[in-house]
Amino acid sequence: MPYMDSHNANRLVQTYADMILRICFTYLKQTMDAEDICQEVFLKLLGGEYQFESVAHEKSWIIRTTINACKDHLRSSFWRHAVDIDNAAEIAAPKEPDSDLVELVMTLPKNWRMSIYLYYYEGYMVKEIADMLGKSENTVSAYLARGRKRLRLLMEKEGNSETGRKVASRMKEV
Repeated sequence: MPYMDSHNANRLVQTYADMILRICFTYLKQTMDAEDICQEVFLKLLGGEYQFESVAHEKSWIIRTTINACKDHLRSSFWRHAVDIDNAAEIAAPKEPDSDLVELVMTLPKNWRMSIYLYYYEGYMVKEIADMLGKSENTVSAYLARGRKRLRLLMEKEGNSETGRKVASRMKEV
């Protein structure tokens, strides 16, 4: 295993841990699984001899690796069918979302959810998101447009029409 100094390891954890957890939770919708995948990504990053051209390249690699790890996790038949009844009582309830909007975003289909997260929360452009997700720019633009439309409808349906209009105005068109 290659040696990485503690200063660089701490920098990576401080910089990317929250983002990795949020991406994992967006994919998996479970805190404990998100934490497991986060650890896997850091083990791969810290244990490998990766040379990144820039901070943007480093961040893009981490996002792509996180997404791939989540996909692998979801494909695993063990995780789709395993339930540990003995430990079920010890599992803490998930934290309440910070806002109604986060809760509504989590109801969107996975590709819409990831596109909205990467665009609005991480600040990536459509082309960058398309590269990360392995989709075309037009597809990502469609995910964003459909996600915004669905969020607006959900907000209005829940009686938050004023909030829905505010959200729609903040979510500028791509």
